[in-house]
Amino acid sequence: MVTLYILPDVNARRESLIATRRDLHQHPELAFDLPRTAGLVAERLTALGLEVKTGVGKSGVTATLRGSAPGPVTALRADMDALPIQETGDTHYKSTVEGVMHACGHDGHTAMLLATAEILAEKRSSLRGEVRFLFQPAEEGDGGARYMIADGCLKGVDRIFGLHLWNYQPLGEVGVRPGPILAAADIFTVRFRGVGGHGAAPQGTVDTTVVAAEFIQAVQTIVSRNINPLDNAVVTVGTVRAGHSFNIIADQATLTGTVRAYTESNRQLIKQRLRELLAGLEKMYGVRSTLEYEDGYPPTVNTAEETRLVTEAARKVVGTGVGDPYLSMGGEDFAYYLQKVPGCFFFVGSAPADRPLGSVPHHCSHFDIDERALLVGPSILLHLVDALHGGAKTPSKTEKKTTGGGK
Repeated sequence: MVTLYILPDVNARRESLIATRRDLHQHPELAFDLPRTAGLVAERLTALGLEVKTGVGKSGVTATLRGSAPGPVTALRADMDALPIQETGDTHYKSTVEGVMHACGHDGHTAMLLATAEILAEKRSSLRGEVRFLFQPAEEGDGGARYMIADGCLKGVDRIFGLHLWNYQPLGEVGVRPGPILAAADIFTVRFRGVGGHGAAPQGTVDTTVVAAEFIQAVQTIVSRNINPLDNAVVTVGTVRAGHSFNIIADQATLTGTVRAYTESNRQLIKQRLRELLAGLEKMYGVRSTLEYEDGYPPTVNTAEETRLVTEAARKVVGTGVGDPYLSMGGEDFAYYLQKVPGCFFFVGSAPADRPLGSVPHHCSHFDIDERALLVGPSILLHLVDALHGGAKTPSKTEKKTTGGGK
């Protein structure tokens, strides 16, 4: 049994919240190419009388709500893009776009922030300062946050908050903690060049398949022997390409992989150890090597005060359901915002209640959520705004409760 203390203004929008999320789910768009999604967002925000900008960060939308008195500037962010995945679920609101679906929850993020903007727009006369709504493109790998920042979305912002629906936790749980909460997500490519030859006469060759195998084994010692066992890091080799025939020794091999680390220091340590390892293999086997290393998203690191504010706001909605999140080594470009201003990124439990926990992971072709979680996010954001800007409604003992049961 789950008891949620949902704000009345949010509960009144239950049907419209679900309808918005389902509409976005049926019409997913990728990366920066978001004409329908961004258009819908801009239209809804403009109708609220907010100061709306489009084309921010290529295809993002921002809107500013100004209160009636001076005060801080708080940014709230939602990502809008979907994934290149063919949906296999059987819901009546499944994707209508071939090979594209909302498999991570960004449709829900957008719907929740729109509802939050609607409620706050009705209360603008009692707010201090400014609330800035950021609807961002291209979180899924293209780093849309960087383009939003370059276009000035954080100008004058004092702090920022973002949330993620999280199918690794059930409805009624909110995961939040200070410090690292998601990992750096980097990509590397290693190329070996040796000397090919006949498989029956290996003498005089430099077998890049053997070197590749040695490399794959050796990189695992970086985490197991160079990283503090109490820290979180992983090095994964995802692809290996070498050779053309069963009886020919390969003169070239190419490997690609990813590095994940919760701290910048460990990220740099792994990068350096990769270089040293390759130098050693060159001396040992006489092979030539190159390393192409692409910095992906940096670690997502929450600041202490903003985490405290989220924790207090979340307790008003889910009670004792606030705690450490189910952690992963995934990356999130919200990290770029946190490199510029203080803030907090947190997780809202959304696992479908009718299926085993963990059986509907993010980025899977049958992804879906418990849509009651759509009420939790805005309620937490409204409590945050109330704490920072005044005027947002706070809960009372007579407030309506939403109790578990059904999706």
